[in-house]
Amino acid sequence: MDRVSSTMKQVSNPLPKVLSRRAGGGGLEAERESFERAQTVSINKAINAQEVAVKEKHARTCILGTHHEKGAQTFWSVVNRLPLSGNAVLCWKFCHVFHKLLRDGHSNVLKDSMRYKNELSDMSRMWGHLSEGYGQLCSIYLKLLRTKMEFHTKNPRFPGNLQMSDRQLDEAGENDVNNFFQLTVEMFDYLECELNLFQTVFSSLDMSRSVSVTAAGQCRLAPLIQVILDCSHLYDYTVKLLFKLHSCLPADTLQGHRDRFLEQFRKLKDLFYRSSNLQYFKQLIQIPQLPENPPNFLRASALSEHISPVVVIPAEASSPDSEPITDLVEMDAASQSLFDNKFDDIFGSSFSCDPFNFNSQNGMSKDDKDRLIEQLYREITALKEELENFKAESARGAVQLRGRASELEAELAEQQHLKQQAQDESEFLRTELEELKKQREDTEKAQRSLTEVERRAQANEQRYSKLKEKYSELVQNHADLLRKNAEVTKQITVARQAQGDVEQEKKELEDSFQRVSEQAQRKSLEQAEVLETLKRELAASRQELQVLQGTLESSTQARAEQNTRIANLEQERDRLSQAAEQHSDKMAALQAELQQLQDTLSHEQKSSRTELEMLQTQLRDKENTEQVLQQRLAEEQLSLLQSTLHEAKRMVQDSLARMEDPAHVSCTGSADCLLSQTLAASECAERLQDAYSKYLSDGAAVGSLLPCLALFAHLVSNTLLQGSATSHVAPVEPADRLLELCKQCGSEAVNYLSALQDPGKVACADCSLVTACLGQISAIGEELRPRGLDVKQEELGDLVDKEMAATAAAIETASARIEEMLSKARAGDTGVKLEVNERILGSCTGLMQAIHILVLASKDLQREIVESGRGAASPKEFYAKNSRWTEGLISASKAVGWGATVMVDAADLVVQGKGTFEELMVCSREIAASTAQLVAASKVKADKDSTNLCKLQQASRGVNQATASVVASTKAGKSQVEEKDSMDFSSMTLTQIKRQEMDSQVRVLELENQLQKERQKLGELRKKHYELAGVAEGWEEDAAD
Repeated sequence: MDRVSSTMKQVSNPLPKVLSRRAGGGGLEAERESFERAQTVSINKAINAQEVAVKEKHARTCILGTHHEKGAQTFWSVVNRLPLSGNAVLCWKFCHVFHKLLRDGHSNVLKDSMRYKNELSDMSRMWGHLSEGYGQLCSIYLKLLRTKMEFHTKNPRFPGNLQMSDRQLDEAGENDVNNFFQLTVEMFDYLECELNLFQTVFSSLDMSRSVSVTAAGQCRLAPLIQVILDCSHLYDYTVKLLFKLHSCLPADTLQGHRDRFLEQFRKLKDLFYRSSNLQYFKQLIQIPQLPENPPNFLRASALSEHISPVVVIPAEASSPDSEPITDLVEMDAASQSLFDNKFDDIFGSSFSCDPFNFNSQNGMSKDDKDRLIEQLYREITALKEELENFKAESARGAVQLRGRASELEAELAEQQHLKQQAQDESEFLRTELEELKKQREDTEKAQRSLTEVERRAQANEQRYSKLKEKYSELVQNHADLLRKNAEVTKQITVARQAQGDVEQEKKELEDSFQRVSEQAQRKSLEQAEVLETLKRELAASRQELQVLQGTLESSTQARAEQNTRIANLEQERDRLSQAAEQHSDKMAALQAELQQLQDTLSHEQKSSRTELEMLQTQLRDKENTEQVLQQRLAEEQLSLLQSTLHEAKRMVQDSLARMEDPAHVSCTGSADCLLSQTLAASECAERLQDAYSKYLSDGAAVGSLLPCLALFAHLVSNTLLQGSATSHVAPVEPADRLLELCKQCGSEAVNYLSALQDPGKVACADCSLVTACLGQISAIGEELRPRGLDVKQEELGDLVDKEMAATAAAIETASARIEEMLSKARAGDTGVKLEVNERILGSCTGLMQAIHILVLASKDLQREIVESGRGAASPKEFYAKNSRWTEGLISASKAVGWGATVMVDAADLVVQGKGTFEELMVCSREIAASTAQLVAASKVKADKDSTNLCKLQQASRGVNQATASVVASTKAGKSQVEEKDSMDFSSMTLTQIKRQEMDSQVRVLELENQLQKERQKLGELRKKHYELAGVAEGWEEDAAD
């Protein structure tokens, strides 16, 4: 029988035509049964426990089956019988097939699969407990499928394969920026799940070997083809939506979107690059490469540079396991005859003549023949269905390709249109920019010319004033020269007169010489002397005359030069006069331009006055509109208050109804939880009363009333349900009283809310009855609390005081020891050692003083917290009530005292030369961490505006500064000591230096090894410390609750 079936599969002939006559007579029920049988076979072959990739032909048959029955009922009926929770490989292949159905199956696959969403979530959590093999892969893949189902349920416009045009994407957001914002967030979540699966699959593979060519590696890599297809579309739509959001919203609002996109962009780019290098994907899919840099959403024109990534699946390489498909309907006569000959060879000629007459063949019984016919008929029907499925898939693929081509053509045309628009806009902007540049240059030129004219005018005025001063000075000099010239002329005249007198005297002397010639002999000596005297006087007069002539010539020359200068000055004055006239003309032009500007300004003032009047009119209209809106707002606030009161009353009534529900009987609760709920409800009731009083006095204060109403209803409902749950585990009498009080409290709360809702009864509404009921419920809760805890918690108050006192005493003791060590060091040490010890001990003393101030501030803050939070209770009761906080204070105080003691011991050892500087630095940092723990424990319940809290924070900063001072002084002392102990290499030979170098290298390796071991040890110690601290603080109990 198997040989016959295999022979019929090998022969490409129209075998269905042979038995189609009998098949035509079957009913729809037989066809349905045959379809379900074929689907079951394909699903079981596609989803099996073998660690090989899902064959494409079986997955394609499942996809076509969903289109045939328009749903996934048959798929889920078969899958529900598979042991998906028992075999990880089986679950992994189920996820792969189901992903294909969600992408390429019928649209009703999503609707039929939503009822199994919770089962997929449970299975994901179950497989998440396995950290090896396919466990984590199945868990993450199931989370991805659930996310995909939720995404397509919220956004039904998106098809399963995520293929949409830009117009459809705009329609999906309904052109609303809020919808686009939310859609972008959902796409980020969707893409995050896809990338998590991508990274998990890659991290589970050994990339050092060719895992993509092994069956196991292909089993893990095969589903990533669907992931790559989804990621390419999600990345494209995310980029387009972000550009759209940046065109509508401020950039600061979308900072979170941009940061998340950049992170996913880097991951997706790396994963696409790594996938494209695998041999398995090279045969099946062409993976796109993302751009080198992410898009710049702050620049709108960058959208035109975005290229949508397109994943190409070659038609000839759809699957390595695909089989050739032949058209069994359109066969020619040659293939028909070939089949007849093969059929005769197999079954005989009589069977060929009457293929359905099996009574006379080889003595076979009728039952065997009928079974053979039925089996052949079923195989032929399966082949026909597979052929139809292949035809449908090929037609669907062709339609999809044509649609994708049309979409790409439309996108190309749209991109070209956008490009042309961008070019036109760029050209227009460039033209406007050039015009603006020209206008700016003209304005700058005009401004520069005006500035130059003003500068020239000022320079001309200054020059004119200077020339005027010089002209006055020259006139004065000219007058002086004229006076000097007159004096010189007068002197020349006097000299000429003196010369005339000399000549006259000479003549008289000659006459006298003639007259006294007789007396010459007698008076020769006297006359000779007189003659000599006269000669000397004559020479002197001549010299004086020459000097006067030189003076006259120089004065004449100076006068000529003065006349020349005066002529030049007159020319300069004429030129300046012309420049002044030109300046006056320019000033007149500027004044005309100023007058024009003043006219323009007056016109603009008039237009501004008109616009101001219009704006005032609009302002009055807006004020009227605002009054109408305020009135409408008051009405809406009243309506909102009424609806809130109604919802609050309904919430309390619903809680009362749930108390009577038999399903609530199995719920239990603790008295501590009931007390906390009751206390919160009581405080909320007081706040609600105050808020409603404020609302009655000021109707605009509805904003603070609505949250109080909602919180009041929520807390009262939780109190009622918690009280009912607590009564289920309490003794009979307290349980009955507690249940009765809960019902009474609910009734009083409903009555109180009804009174608030009724305008006629709002004045007499009183919340005291609800508060009284809550107080009685709290009293019963106190009775139901275990008594052993009270005794233990009462000791916490005394223990806090003891530990804080012990911490203060330890700090004082440490300070005294440091002072004592400092005194000893000053007495016994000298030189560098004394300087180092004094610096270290001084910084330690400063640290102890800072810690002492911090402890005092912490005490003051704790006292303030207790006084403000305990109410009428005592401090011990407050500590007992807040036991977790109290235990944190005790632990922090112990840590501070212990750290102070250890640091003093380390400082003592360092001063004695027996310790190391590193121990002192570690101790100082440890005590700083302990004080930080004390500050954090004190700040938990403190008011943020508290003065003591500010003092505590300031003291904490002082401790940090003192710690830094200790570390700095320790490092400085260490470096100072190391400088003192520096090595002397002057007396060492080359061999000794080489040996020392080798020893140093060995020592370095040993220290690095010890450092690595110590770091591992430190990690283990911290881990154990956290575990012990968690047990001591009750973290496990909190997690269990």
